Amino acid sequence: MTTFPRLAAFALLAGLVAGCSSGGWGDYVAAGETQKAAAPLTVEQLSAKVGCKPKMQVEASDLRTGYCKTKAGQFFVNTFASEKLKDEWMDRAPEYNPHLVGPQWTVLGPLEVLEQLKDPLSGDLHLMDHRVSQTPTPPK
Repeated sequence: MTTFPRLAAFALLAGLVAGCSSGGWGDYVAAGETQKAAAPLTVEQLSAKVGCKPKMQVEASDLRTGYCKTKAGQFFVNTFASEKLKDEWMDRAPEYNPHLVGPQWTVLGPLEVLEQLKDPLSGDLHLMDHRVSQTPTPPK
């Protein structure tokens, strides 16, 4: 029976030491609260990554679409106000059109074009089922 009280006392002591020392749990929580997720990329930022100045087609609060034409080819860049809106939009998109997908954005175009844009945009290629990346993995 003396083992449990010793463990409890040790845990209490460890907690007090951690709480009183600089860089303790209080600092850890505060640092976590002040960190924010990176803002999603805009149509303009995504387009610039592949050397294009987009011609805006849709300017709404929940969806923005720009048309681009580069050496790689022609494509549309879409950004969404949330992942949920992106998923809803993708559920309605024709399944035979390939998409390049990232956080709160999609790019639509011919497969050959999307394959060239995949690396600079760091997107996942979705060929049929928009919820599952079907980017081929390199052979080992």
